[in-house]
Amino acid sequence: MKLDFWKYQGAGNDFIMLDNRTGTASKLTTEQIRFLCNRHFGIGADGLIMLENSPNSDFFMRYFNSDGRESTMCGNGGRCIVMLAYHLGIIGESTLFSAIDGLHEATIVSDSFVKLKMSNAQIPVQIFPNHYMIDTGSPHLVVFTDDVSTINVNLLGTELRYNKEISPHGVNVNFCQIENQTILIRTYERGVENETLACGTGSVAAAITSVVTKKINAIPVEVIAKGGRLQVSFEPTNNMITNIYLSGEARKVFYGEIDFDPNFGF
Repeated sequence: MKLDFWKYQGAGNDFIMLDNRTGTASKLTTEQIRFLCNRHFGIGADGLIMLENSPNSDFFMRYFNSDGRESTMCGNGGRCIVMLAYHLGIIGESTLFSAIDGLHEATIVSDSFVKLKMSNAQIPVQIFPNHYMIDTGSPHLVVFTDDVSTINVNLLGTELRYNKEISPHGVNVNFCQIENQTILIRTYERGVENETLACGTGSVAAAITSVVTKKINAIPVEVIAKGGRLQVSFEPTNNMITNIYLSGEARKVFYGEIDFDPNFGF
């Protein structure tokens, strides 16, 4: 099976990108997408994104986690697909596109930097001491700690991600340290089932929670992940967070063709 693809990354969060305007990639199964995202047998990525036609916007973004299952909104993936659409000549320096959580505006700030408007969010809810739940397009648990570098992210992330008292459907887990009004963050992503170098919706969740709980007193908020820096701006109004923007690097890594046996590795 032959497949043309692009590889993009945003702050180290990497994605296989497919131009699916003809519908050809829609035939890919969960197992095949999982294979393509496998870092040993396939291309390797945190997720796979299909760029598709949309009747009411410039394009539609369809996102799959590396486990092969279609998932909720991905902030870094959203910025990367905007850059792909720009490189393909589908859009100019600004766009309105559709995703699973609705319409998103985005702007190409430079040849490697994208500013993306996210969906509105509710005020985060405290569920345990230093643990807060918020949905920023994907459900996130924000956990504050004094030293994020010592956290066993995969161990604690797995425990919290599958904790039914927190969420019956599972949750992404963000461990956050506040340092000089900046957030140091490490994220365990559901669907990847591992720590990733960055998470866009997780960075948004951490920034909103840090401001609402008065741990940070200035907007925009700088978030430093293992893979790079992201900036989050927003407006808190009553019980709703509006005008949320996620800004940061979005780069093309390479273009290629894979000729693969879709059953290999299973």
